[in-house]
Amino acid sequence: MNTLLARKTKSDVLFDIVNYTLLTIGMLLILYPLYFVLIASFSDPNLIYSGEIWLFPKGLTLDGYERIFADSSIWIGYGNSLLYAIVGTAISVTITLMAAYPLARRDLIGRSAFMWFFMFTMFFGGGLIPTYLLIKDLNMINTIWALVVPGAAGVFNIIIVRTFFQSTIPDEMREAAFIDGCSNTRFFLRMVLPLSKPIIAVMVLYHVVGFWNGFFDAMIYLNEESKFPLQLVLRNILVQNQVNSSMMIDVESYAAKLRVTELIKYGVIIIASLPLLALYPFLQRYFVKGVMIGSIKG
Repeated sequence: MNTLLARKTKSDVLFDIVNYTLLTIGMLLILYPLYFVLIASFSDPNLIYSGEIWLFPKGLTLDGYERIFADSSIWIGYGNSLLYAIVGTAISVTITLMAAYPLARRDLIGRSAFMWFFMFTMFFGGGLIPTYLLIKDLNMINTIWALVVPGAAGVFNIIIVRTFFQSTIPDEMREAAFIDGCSNTRFFLRMVLPLSKPIIAVMVLYHVVGFWNGFFDAMIYLNEESKFPLQLVLRNILVQNQVNSSMMIDVESYAAKLRVTELIKYGVIIIASLPLLALYPFLQRYFVKGVMIGSIKG
């Protein structure tokens, strides 16, 4: 190590200094907004409005979280988001794997034509109004299926998983399994899927994040507030300042309502982020491996 350091020239040292400085600045630019939201959720809203909160929380209070936990609409949205994320991820990952595996097989007749058809949808789409009319004709308006079915098959994800299968599952393994009397379905379930844990973990994380953070489809296709996901409830609070009246029952002045609303905003953002923060550590060890193999090799 000392020998390596001794060999560094002045330009190398200068490059390292500039590199670490830029990386540190970039890290702070990403982390500070998240840190500010966290400390603001525990701070006095009056101090937030006056700009006194920037590094440490002041006037510690749990008023925002107490109001959030007492509001039924937020918990209903939380439950809806969990339901949409679980069901949508299960459907999307299943379709992605079942579409990617045949496209990875060299003995599939017309594989290039199928791939061209998938690629075509990446560049051309019907648009919002035709899509809405289609969802309406399928009687999926104001149902969970309007959120999880239309975007279930992501072409980009299919390409990544297909590349993973091509680089990880050798043809010799399949041929040996077929000689022993293994069918295509059994080979896929018993051999391909167990060997594909890294890419499956990546797809699960991609889709969970997508469904958990999605609000636009819910805003378009859902009519009843009881079916709104958490992100749509959060959007109404952040953009339109629409806070449930039960959360403001003891707040009299309009100025005080604005301050409490600000406190609730930060608290809901933190609560909405917790499931993803809890999920990521369990999938992290598969994430880098799956992305690298699925996107580079092949």
